[in-house]
Amino acid sequence: MSRRLRLRTAVPGDAEQVALLHADSWRRHYRGAYADSYLDGHVLAERRAVWSSRLADPAPPGTLTIIAEDGDAALVGFVHTIFDADDHWGSLIDNLHVAHGRQRTGTGAALLTRAAEVVAARAAANSMYLWVLEQNTAAQRFYGALGGTSVETAPVPPPGGVPDRLTGSPNCLRIAWPDARRLPTDRTSTSTLTRPN
Repeated sequence: MSRRLRLRTAVPGDAEQVALLHADSWRRHYRGAYADSYLDGHVLAERRAVWSSRLADPAPPGTLTIIAEDGDAALVGFVHTIFDADDHWGSLIDNLHVAHGRQRTGTGAALLTRAAEVVAARAAANSMYLWVLEQNTAAQRFYGALGGTSVETAPVPPPGGVPDRLTGSPNCLRIAWPDARRLPTDRTSTSTLTRPN
């Protein structure tokens, strides 16, 4: 498998593949926090609706989705950023997901690094943050290795605002980067950034 990545801005035609990857990631990593009935049932349809809206033309203002493709132009990851989402914490990395077979290859680091570069260039503040499930300790280690710090714990909001989609009362952690310009970069993966045609 080629480790070369092509990073580009997502377009409306990417919505289906992004939704499929997002649903698969939630099914693998959110079980125990999200209800099995939701993950095994409505999650894909809901993710399709969300990504069709987010990647509409024009995209919602103040947001950017970047996708990562491998050498065969297959989607291997994506990151979605909402600029200046919080007056104190800055821009929100609302989603960062990597295909199951591409984890630990530098794809996630390349996407997060590119999101940080875009935050530094476009947002009013250089700070950024994200939320990660308390149970997802592997992701917490990944973000910590890239300079993120856990700053608070909060209840997980139910997906789609439907409380029955949660299992119990899971928590999530806010991981923050006070200055996105200081995010360590991963040099093990070759990547290029292109704009869509």
